[in-house]
Amino acid sequence: MATILFDEIIFGPIKSRRLGVSLGINLLPVNGKVCSFDCLYCECGLNEAFKGGRLPKTAEVLEALEAKLIFLKKENIIPDVITFAGNGEPTMHPDFSLIIDKTIELRDRFFPNAKVSVLSNANGLDKPAIFEALLKVDNAILKLDSAIDETVRILDRPMSSAYTVRHQVERMKAFKGKLIIQTLFTKGQYKGQSFDNTTEEEVSAWIDLIQEIAPESVMIYAIDRETAVQGVSKVSLKVLREIAKRVKDETGIHVTVAG
Repeated sequence: MATILFDEIIFGPIKSRRLGVSLGINLLPVNGKVCSFDCLYCECGLNEAFKGGRLPKTAEVLEALEAKLIFLKKENIIPDVITFAGNGEPTMHPDFSLIIDKTIELRDRFFPNAKVSVLSNANGLDKPAIFEALLKVDNAILKLDSAIDETVRILDRPMSSAYTVRHQVERMKAFKGKLIIQTLFTKGQYKGQSFDNTTEEEVSAWIDLIQEIAPESVMIYAIDRETAVQGVSKVSLKVLREIAKRVKDETGIHVTVAG
């Protein structure tokens, strides 16, 4: 089982496959995981393995971020993005909206050309403060791994029994195109349940939702690190490129591929 946890509030900059030179912000415990999904492919492991730990205080986050930006400026290291990611779902921090506002202010002061990005499973979009905060960032990168509820239940394992893909899509449509969809394609088996979001049925239904949401772009990618459980397989770059071509041909939406 994977046990890769970010042990700092501010980490990097690192070279991201999808975003370039990325300075990371972890709003979750540095010794635990907090997430409203429990994805089988998560590099941080399953939720049950990392219970406990405290969320960093808002002042801690902002002080650490400012100190890091001052250091990067002094060293002439220029980040392409400031990315909220880390050990779980960043929007679960109670001061997420305030932290976004202050991060944008710090970005504008130190590196005005850097993009503020959030990697989110989009499960908190019903909360107005989260929705409005995500509208303020440059890149709201929101997860949509399947158009089929059963697949999401097996692969992403949302903690809420009320979760449906349809509700998620309706909330995504409210962004009116100011979002990026991220999808991990994979296949495998866990505890006797099989999953494969690369089948014709899956891809066709997913493309229909992409067209409906009409995001500014789509990011599709494959597993790059150890996964939370055994039995999750990496799909080939060839498969990803075929899916990307279909999206482009059928919707005209730009797609980036990370194999």
